[in-house]
Amino acid sequence: MEGALIVIFILVLFLGNFRAGLLVASVIPLAMLFAIIMMNLFGVSGNLMSLGALDFGLIVDGAVIIVEAVMHTLSHSKKFSHINKLTQADMDKEVNQSAGRMMNSAVFGQVIILIVYLPIFTLQGIEGKMFKPMAQTVAFALLGAFILSLTYIPAFSALFLSKKISHKKTLSDKMMNGIEYFYQNVLIRVLNFPKTIVAATIALFVGAVITLTFLGGEFIPSLEEGDFAVECRLSTGTNLSVNIEATQKASHILLQKFPEVVKVVTKTGSGEIPTDPMPIDASDMMIILKDKSEWTSAQTFNELADKMSKELEAVPGLTTGFQYPVQMRFNELMTGARQDVVCKIFGDDMDSLTLFAKKLGATAATINGAKDVFVEPVGGMPQIIITYNRPAIAQYGLNISSINKVINTAFAGQSAGLVFEGEKRFDMVVRLQGEKRNNISDVENLLIPTPQGTQIPLYQLAKIVSIEGPNQIQREGAKRRIVVGFNVRGRDVQSIVTELQAKVDKELMLPKGYRIDYGGAFENLNAAKKRLSIAVPISLLLIFLMLYFAFGSIKQGLLIYTAIPLSAIGGVFALALRGMPFSISAGIGFIALFGVAVLNGIVLIAEFNRLRAEGMNDVKRIVTQGTKVRLRPVLMTAFVASLGFLPMALSNGAGAEVQRPLATVVIGGLLLATLLTLFVLPVLYILFETGFKVKKHAVAGMVAVAFLGLVATPGYGQQTILLQAAVDTALKNNQALRAQNLQVDYLDKLKGTAWNIQPTTISGDYGQLNSVYTDTRFGISQTIKFPTVYTAQKQLLNQEYKGGQLLVAIKQNDLKKQVSTVFYELLFLSQKKLLLQRADSLFTGFLDKSTKRFNKGESNILEKTTADNLKGKVSLQLSQLQQDYDILQKQFNYLLNTQVSYVPASPQFKIAPLCWQIVVLCNNTHWRVI
Repeated sequence: MEGALIVIFILVLFLGNFRAGLLVASVIPLAMLFAIIMMNLFGVSGNLMSLGALDFGLIVDGAVIIVEAVMHTLSHSKKFSHINKLTQADMDKEVNQSAGRMMNSAVFGQVIILIVYLPIFTLQGIEGKMFKPMAQTVAFALLGAFILSLTYIPAFSALFLSKKISHKKTLSDKMMNGIEYFYQNVLIRVLNFPKTIVAATIALFVGAVITLTFLGGEFIPSLEEGDFAVECRLSTGTNLSVNIEATQKASHILLQKFPEVVKVVTKTGSGEIPTDPMPIDASDMMIILKDKSEWTSAQTFNELADKMSKELEAVPGLTTGFQYPVQMRFNELMTGARQDVVCKIFGDDMDSLTLFAKKLGATAATINGAKDVFVEPVGGMPQIIITYNRPAIAQYGLNISSINKVINTAFAGQSAGLVFEGEKRFDMVVRLQGEKRNNISDVENLLIPTPQGTQIPLYQLAKIVSIEGPNQIQREGAKRRIVVGFNVRGRDVQSIVTELQAKVDKELMLPKGYRIDYGGAFENLNAAKKRLSIAVPISLLLIFLMLYFAFGSIKQGLLIYTAIPLSAIGGVFALALRGMPFSISAGIGFIALFGVAVLNGIVLIAEFNRLRAEGMNDVKRIVTQGTKVRLRPVLMTAFVASLGFLPMALSNGAGAEVQRPLATVVIGGLLLATLLTLFVLPVLYILFETGFKVKKHAVAGMVAVAFLGLVATPGYGQQTILLQAAVDTALKNNQALRAQNLQVDYLDKLKGTAWNIQPTTISGDYGQLNSVYTDTRFGISQTIKFPTVYTAQKQLLNQEYKGGQLLVAIKQNDLKKQVSTVFYELLFLSQKKLLLQRADSLFTGFLDKSTKRFNKGESNILEKTTADNLKGKVSLQLSQLQQDYDILQKQFNYLLNTQVSYVPASPQFKIAPLCWQIVVLCNNTHWRVI
């Protein structure tokens, strides 16, 4: 809700029109309604991940571009300077023109934002289940906003926006005038140092890359769930009563020493439905806490966990691991262990695995941030080993099976009969009493009957020892493995694992056949990064293709593409300033950031191209004028998209840990990317247009050669030229236009003379001036006009400069129109000539055949005369067409004002020339020539 209010405030502030702001803001609920309908259709649930990453600024970006273009036309166009109110028809026309002009930028911008979310759909496993719903929801909302921008926004702009045109400057206009004045002054200075700006930008990017390597990484930030789940472990083989006693002591300590604890619930072993199987020596302790605002013992969860863990050391033999309930179950589902980082040692020998696991656990305990180190107990189970003395057994006439049966009956029990209770039947088991089978001495003193009727203690027939045997043997991928795990507190996962790997490689020398795999959150992070490293470049390639299709230029596509590394700079620095490591949430933020940054580049380059199409040739003037016109939409799209994430970046509520990195990247990246785009992109545009410019005449010549081999008419020796090349040549060589441009430059320089003050006059007199005495006088005079005079002069010179620009534009458009008209008339005549030449050849053949038929008496003179007349008419038309073509060609070369004789290059026409069909009726016989 806060994000929507911020977006509405920014819209109204920048647009300076309450109706326009509400119109753009109305896209938010409509797009959300569309997204909810699509979520319902595709079975996407609404939760923290699916709805938490929605940015209302991204949703309204397309609408912002269109509505701002309409408002700019109504407020700043000169044709409305004397109009106070528009009719509905005029309003429809202006909205259609303004929206149509910006529709290309809005459509391609929103499509690109949709494309950048495609890599999220490639995620698999846990990360896919977490982030795919978010990508689907964002895609649905953006699709709804895209449809609304094409239909709803233009229609309601014409109906809802006020048709009264106010010529008074609003607060928004005054604010933007100040921003534009400051920006233009800085931009003009920046354009004088292009190499310095480019070098500084590259240095910033290198610094961001270096900073990124020191950020560390984690899968997703830990969510503060409000309660603790404590994994409690006692020695292997501990019975239930001892476990209950230990956990009760731990619960009592927590309740007595920590007033934040509401209650403690402990679960030991496995339930009747073993969905969460645990041995008797393990327990889960759920600590229910009060609200964080009521805490007195600690300020953070990590601090409270450390203090509780310290107090629970008073319970003998109890080891604890503090986590959050859902996080603990989540880790267990992913890796089979409950810790954040799980190190799996694979090998063949269990004793070797146990030794390596203890060493690895000791190494992990020395790393800062690694808490609650857990080494999986694979041994420690007490066992009694009975080794028979076979000679002694033979001496007494006994056998192994009879002795085993006695031992099994005494300690495990054997069925001696059945007991019936109604229809129920039970085995009657015989074994020693409980107090007779507690110690190893009870086994040693067990009496074994002999065939002679005597009884011999078991220790005389066997050697009996107590050892610690294996507790469990775990396998994964048909290999034995043992797990060492630990939780992460106060550091990121990637830096901890990297440090641990370095220490393990140095201290733990594993033999051949043994290896260590690092799993848990670190494994998920690497899997997601590996998949994104493939999907993100593909997505960026698609963005480049969209830019190429939008502008039809690889050079301009690359130019806009520079917005991506520029935006990444701010995102990396924002994470570093807030002390956040790189995570998948931050990666999603970078993906959203790239789309908006590219959108700003599209808006600027589209305006530059529009000015160039209108005849403006001075690249610097194109840049200054284009950035001035598009400054408002660029700032609006950046601010609504970035500040829409502001509540998410500052939130401390449930789930804020996942949202904060995403919002931080978008806000920091967009703010810096907008600043760099407004200064670096114009510099790069000038460099691309001047330093890397491809000569159009060379391109036109190559294209003309290709067309000459296919469709050019033989017999012409002139050079061919395309329309755009012809227009550029005419604009370049026209002397009147060149003189007018010089006049505009003169008027531009003349603007600086408005504040010229007349020079100071100094006078002096010496001699007898007024009397017989010699007197000397000195005088200083300065003429300064009233300040309003200079202001009026400045305004007059500005208007004269603008008038000169308009004259240049008028002459350019007039010249373009003349060149285009003559160009297409020449093309028309050339195609018509092809048709007439085709008809002439047909009629020549028809005349030849008619003459032969007449000579042989098969036809009369009428057919021959008709063929001769038709042939003569076509020849006459060809002669007249050639004269018209020569006149137009001279006119065309006159407009181009060049010594080279040019003819238009024929394009590939979409409609094939019609075939000639002549039907001649002679003596009721139809002759058809095709």
